[in-house]
Amino acid sequence: MELTRELIARKLAEAQAGSSALQEYAEMAVDESTRLKCAAVLVPLMFQHGEWHVLFTRRTDRVESHKGQVSFPGGACDEGEITPEQTALREAEEEIGIRPGDVEVLGRMSRMVTISKFRVSPVVGMIPFPYAFRVASVEVARVFTIPLLWLANRNNYWEFSLGDSERSLIAYHPYDGELLWGATARMTVNFLRTLGVVEG
Repeated sequence: MELTRELIARKLAEAQAGSSALQEYAEMAVDESTRLKCAAVLVPLMFQHGEWHVLFTRRTDRVESHKGQVSFPGGACDEGEITPEQTALREAEEEIGIRPGDVEVLGRMSRMVTISKFRVSPVVGMIPFPYAFRVASVEVARVFTIPLLWLANRNNYWEFSLGDSERSLIAYHPYDGELLWGATARMTVNFLRTLGVVEG
């Protein structure tokens, strides 16, 4: 199967139209009393050297939460933002200088509730390669990409059950010295499963 931007957009649209659009993964127990904060991330795709890559950032040790962790560009919704795309594109511009007009939005994935009590909407978008990033060095220590097919290889990550709950933890093998795990790893695997390029 040759992955094109049209195919990626169609797979995302089909997933949103199906029953999976109603399902969201929660890293913690959630009930009616749980107060969740709105957030969105951009899942940036780049086509470089003949193959798709997924772009990630590593957070600095100076940020308030998730210090030093690999993540997607993103953050909490601002007042007045009514779509996940607005939040994801604003945050991507603030963190690593991706201009919203340079992003071709391909679709959304199902939301995810994180252990830090955010309900995160992942927005998938394609950005040009090469790209001149402007990194907010207070927040972001590094910008890097990982080949999509490496991420899709089931031998490159573990999925651990968490006790007797239905939850699990996904952690990738190190890639170029970076550790992709937790919520960002789960969003990555969810995206790959939506595309139909990874099993399980």
